[in-house]
Amino acid sequence: QVQLVESGGGLVQAGGSLRLSCGASGDTGCISAMGWYRQAPGKERELVAGIGGGGGTYYENSVKGRFTISRDNAKNTVYLQMNSLKPEDTAVYFCNAEVNYTSGIKNYWGQGTQVTVSS
Repeated sequence: QVQLVESGGGLVQAGGSLRLSCGASGDTGCISAMGWYRQAPGKERELVAGIGGGGGTYYENSVKGRFTISRDNAKNTVYLQMNSLKPEDTAVYFCNAEVNYTSGIKNYWGQGTQVTVSS
């Protein structure tokens, strides 16, 4: 089992910045990829940014150049630095961990943190 706890959400004006953090505990040695998803009201959950065990990253097109995902393996923590925030970035942001067990891959989710960007 892996437990994920997010922090860092809040209310910010357009153009501002926030940094989300996600701390992992439990079977952290089995974690491969980690990522940040978001879900806005009435919309499906979407992958915003991901980072693999080797450090490779992925960004959804609308956040490229504004968001940066990073990972501190020593602290079992993944971060999402969000700059130049826009009202359309408003959503609940969820941390995800992909965990490789001998029995297969499992995905774990945090509880979510609200990000609200005012215009």
